[in-house]
Amino acid sequence: MPRLIAGLAELAGRYDVILCDVWGVVHNGAAEFAPALDALARFRAKGGAVALITNSPAPSRIVQAQLDSFGAPRAAYDAIVSSGDVTVSLLIERAGQSMFHIGAAAETGLFDEVAAILGAAPRQVAIERADFVLCTGFIDFWREKPEDYDARLKRIYERGLDFICANPDLVVEVDGVLSYCAGAIAERYQRLGGNVIQAGKPYAPIYDRALARVAAARGAVADRARVLAIGDAMRTDISGAAAQGFDSLFVTSGIHRDELHGGESNQGTAGTGLDAAALRQFVEAAGVAPTAAIAELVW
Repeated sequence: MPRLIAGLAELAGRYDVILCDVWGVVHNGAAEFAPALDALARFRAKGGAVALITNSPAPSRIVQAQLDSFGAPRAAYDAIVSSGDVTVSLLIERAGQSMFHIGAAAETGLFDEVAAILGAAPRQVAIERADFVLCTGFIDFWREKPEDYDARLKRIYERGLDFICANPDLVVEVDGVLSYCAGAIAERYQRLGGNVIQAGKPYAPIYDRALARVAAARGAVADRARVLAIGDAMRTDISGAAAQGFDSLFVTSGIHRDELHGGESNQGTAGTGLDAAALRQFVEAAGVAPTAAIAELVW
């Protein structure tokens, strides 16, 4: 059973570095969570370093612009590392190859980033002519379901193409509504037997990049025993932290609040509604236990 805490201050002295999830912990896609950002700023004010680590398929500069638009203070973090940043590196490694893209046509941040580095954006072609596949998300974020892609995935699998997933999350909450992410499509490709390359949490490359950014900010390599990962998703945030040997703080009022809070709002009311028995059963079923749990991130 994870330790239940009322605020980050109860743990802060044990850590030098926090790797904090973004969507579901510091904002919900529509507005910032001011108490969470205040908690991170207080941790930094006491000498700690914070890297925001997100499975967003967008480059970190776009993530930062979104945070700025919400009014999130830059005093809350030292660096931002996104799954999109890792994806850019993967695309650069495949320079000269052609890709089939699954995702919204308007989301060009990744391709702009590659073009700025290489002088040209990745070449997009049909499945039949592609060397690999990049999935950034659903073409129609609000209406489509994972099974809508089965026919395309079958054609991709028949060609034996690698499938780069720019966002391993299965779902994301946008202003209280859960919607599917690229990870839900990648999961179906894996079930066919296809090879999926994941760019974000819970896989190692995004953590390696985050620790490198933190080391640059602090002027010293972090002791992994003094790193705390914070997140609201057991499959990515908490499992990823465990695989890296980090302690973790599970924010229970995020995407799992239906199981743990009876569907209460994920900010402002969840503090009184955490069911300890439900949390115990949830953690046992997940097969991985966070170090501590908190209803919502506050100091």
